[in-house]
Amino acid sequence: MPTFFLKTFGCRVNQVESQAILEQFLRSGYEEASSFETADLCLLNTCSVTHQADKDVEKLIRQILRRNSSTRLILTGCYAATHQAQIKEHFPQAEIIGKYDLGRILFGVKDVCWTVSGHEGHSRAFIKIQDGCDNFCSYCLVPYARSEKRSKPLQDVLTELQSLKEKGFLEIVLTGINIGNYCCPKTGADLAMLCEEIARLPGVFRVRFSSIELPTVSEGIIKAMHQYPARFCNYFHLPLQAGSDKILKDMNRHYQTNDYENKVIQLRREVPGIGIFADVIAGYPTETEKEFQETFAFIEKMQLAGLHVFSYSPRPGTPAAKLKQLPSTIIKQRADKLRELDRKLRNRFAANLVGTEQTLFMEERKGVPQGLTGNFQNVKVDRPANGLVRAKITRCEHAMCFGEILP
Repeated sequence: MPTFFLKTFGCRVNQVESQAILEQFLRSGYEEASSFETADLCLLNTCSVTHQADKDVEKLIRQILRRNSSTRLILTGCYAATHQAQIKEHFPQAEIIGKYDLGRILFGVKDVCWTVSGHEGHSRAFIKIQDGCDNFCSYCLVPYARSEKRSKPLQDVLTELQSLKEKGFLEIVLTGINIGNYCCPKTGADLAMLCEEIARLPGVFRVRFSSIELPTVSEGIIKAMHQYPARFCNYFHLPLQAGSDKILKDMNRHYQTNDYENKVIQLRREVPGIGIFADVIAGYPTETEKEFQETFAFIEKMQLAGLHVFSYSPRPGTPAAKLKQLPSTIIKQRADKLRELDRKLRNRFAANLVGTEQTLFMEERKGVPQGLTGNFQNVKVDRPANGLVRAKITRCEHAMCFGEILP
């Protein structure tokens, strides 16, 4: 049997796609190799969200070519799509295959990047419902790599949900590059309509949204979360990127701080206990100290549950890469300040849950029973349990909660 090695870099979408590709390899008669050094074929599903992501991909390419020069090396994903000239110059042995050409070229099938039957090694499952983005934020390479917007047919999403639930996955995450742009290619149903259909599915399980852009959070989505709290997690990862209106404009983001604030207020009113987390970029080229302080103050004002902090790095070919860049020392200082703020936000969010009852999705990490609340708080509990359970939060230490499972 031919052997393969599959390595995934980057986001949840890449991870779901790799799971689907892995399953297709196995269906097609391949055997998974124990390492890239022994594989007949090495496939890297790449990322290019930051300069460090590029470096990580390039490091592994060099290792593979040095230690297994006879392998068939294939690159797909965002790095492969946006660095083709560089790859051909520095790694001529590597093949570049677009994500939606993999099925035809490798397996003789139409598509391999959408549907999964499980998630090996994971207690939660992920469903890719959408792909592509055409927002063209000034710092971002994704629209250059995934410009065509695609969505999975609504009935296919429901079928996949049912299948995963029947296999024991009781928390399922809907993911995509920009899931708020979901549009069923057969019926035209949007994400709110999909939510209504998901709410009607039988059985006990819950659904979590992955990152969703502010302008796409519709009244229908909020209504579904309000009406079906047992089905939809009270959680949003709502990218902010900057808390300065000038920097948001420079970034070509499609909202201002008052839009963000109003949406947060509405979500907290309609979805009790919601945990709202955000991405933020430190050190965008035009960001002055004053504008950084505006971002810092705005995040504090919003009392978010936590941050995912990115240190800005120029992405070749984007408008922001052509600007004069800030010194790396300033970028690091600002990122460090935001990460310290993140710790404070997470500590406060955890403390506010003490005394409440929460539904936990149970997992076990390093032999310690713990669960995840709907609003994305980890809770260590007094005894092992499975599935979705109710627990009372009794105390917290820093950003970790502790609780007792209720009878």
